[in-house]
Amino acid sequence: MGVQLAEGHQVEMGDVNYTDLEVSYHVRDALKSARLGQSDSYHELIGILHHTERLAPDEVAMLVTSLKALSGAVSYIDSDHHKMLLSSISGMSLWNYGPDVMDVLVELVVALAAVSGKYLHLCMDMLVRNFVPPLSFLRLLQQPRGLAKKEQVLCRVHAALKEIADLVPLAPLRLEKVIKERMPHRSSKQPWIFSVIYVENMLRLDGGAMGDLVGRTMLVEVMNRIVELDVEIGWDEILIDDSNKGMFEMELEEREMSSEAEIGKEKICKDTSNQKTLSGNEVAEHLDLLMVFIFEHLKLCYESGRLDQVFEVLLLSFRSTVLNVYKSKFSQFVMFYACSLDPSNCGKRFADMLVDIYKNSTYVLEWRMGAVSYLASYLARANFVPASNVVTILESLVDWCLTYCKSQKGETNPKSHRVFYSGFQAIMYILCFRMRSVMGLSCNDIKLSHLPIRAILKHSLNPLKVCLPSIVHEFLQQAKAAELFSVSEDFPLLGVPESETSGDFGGLERLDMFFPFDPYLLQNSDRFIRPNFIYWSMVKRPFDDDDSDQSEVGIDEDIEDGGRDDGRIAMSFDDLALDEFDNSLTKMSITPKNKGFGGRLQGHKQMPSRIRPSASPESL
Repeated sequence: MGVQLAEGHQVEMGDVNYTDLEVSYHVRDALKSARLGQSDSYHELIGILHHTERLAPDEVAMLVTSLKALSGAVSYIDSDHHKMLLSSISGMSLWNYGPDVMDVLVELVVALAAVSGKYLHLCMDMLVRNFVPPLSFLRLLQQPRGLAKKEQVLCRVHAALKEIADLVPLAPLRLEKVIKERMPHRSSKQPWIFSVIYVENMLRLDGGAMGDLVGRTMLVEVMNRIVELDVEIGWDEILIDDSNKGMFEMELEEREMSSEAEIGKEKICKDTSNQKTLSGNEVAEHLDLLMVFIFEHLKLCYESGRLDQVFEVLLLSFRSTVLNVYKSKFSQFVMFYACSLDPSNCGKRFADMLVDIYKNSTYVLEWRMGAVSYLASYLARANFVPASNVVTILESLVDWCLTYCKSQKGETNPKSHRVFYSGFQAIMYILCFRMRSVMGLSCNDIKLSHLPIRAILKHSLNPLKVCLPSIVHEFLQQAKAAELFSVSEDFPLLGVPESETSGDFGGLERLDMFFPFDPYLLQNSDRFIRPNFIYWSMVKRPFDDDDSDQSEVGIDEDIEDGGRDDGRIAMSFDDLALDEFDNSLTKMSITPKNKGFGGRLQGHKQMPSRIRPSASPESL
């Protein structure tokens, strides 16, 4: 028989028929009798709440009526005499019931939370635990009916949380605490997909009606989880040693090998003994799904006009966590994607923050070097950053480096000037990617050819002998072709693979640098990054033939601000087969082989070959 809730209707239980009004009175009597030590009817009530296996229609009706009766009798519930009842309510899972039971169970939880502050934590905890299903639902989640069930549960959970927050002012603070406490950990026995669902609910809180109340905390905690997984994926087991290759050459070489593999040719590796062919990595798959969720969430925030508010939280999270992580691999791309959605606001704010950190001597050296590394990689790889912005930032960096040179007399030990060298290496790296797009561009009376780069190169600090040789070589090649200065006369270093000073500076005591926005290597979430990304093969250098094969995508050096509706650098994607980058394994990077920073990279899990990081033996 169907569930009947109106007073005067009957609920059948066994051979006895009860009206819902009679059940309501029975529940109140059971609560009262428990206080007097008479527990038979009380235990009978608890037994009804515990019954979840294949409920018959009459049992469903009894459960619905009992829960509804409890909602009207919450003032009778006492924490001293009804501990078993409270424990039973707290342990009920919405996932085990149909919509009728779910509705009255949520009604009970909301009423219980509102009647007394001492039950608030219990009710919040019960709802948060329903973020994820019981283990028995794992396979069902892969089916349409499982996804439908998931939505039925979660829409009720989030509606209940909002209703409680409206009724109890302290509820949002308590909710933040409960969510932190209940967040699944890698050491738990739960499948990692439950952790992904949990994060999905956190983002749902941020994007929903409670966003203004708890959204900031949810975003920070999600970023902490992403960073936690990021650092668990280690570099050290999968790097390829090839000290004779520069990073630019390596990225192009890997793209060529990937293209050959895609058309069925045998992929030839320079040394298969150094090539790691790892199977699927659970941590990477976990992180990949989380990145999909955060990217989709940011896109929704942009479409709803909330991105600016969300980006402020992301900036703070980046400064406090990501910037301090030793060679993070993927978490920084949350900022990259957010900037791509709103380049004129978010993109500019991110770059300005990095410039400010680098130039501010109150920050520790590691922060300043890390900031300029992020800045260089961001400006080099983000196709949405206008060339005029690149020139403006280059002017700021060049002015700082020149001022630094003028303040130095005599001391030329590279270790004493790491901030300077990291800054000038960043300048050269940016120009390796953007030389042609910014040459001759006049922005607020700023021209690249007018910047005092030559004066810095001729200074006794001699950055060409200290910075990464592959960057030096590529920079000088392009500078010569662009007639930026007289390379052949002033800088005969061109063509020398590595200087003695650079080799010495690459010792074990150095602070390793890397370029964090190297090609993105997580398979599912890559689709969000790729359209906004500049690969080395897409760069047209000053000495490239303009009539070369148009299948090679280049940056149009003649496009200034306003050349496109969105203000981005013009890119010719018409002939680009985006999928040809899917299997690019070794990418352009400055990634060390040593275990710097006290060996913090040791002991990490391996990554699968699909997400193998870029590697180069050289670094500053």
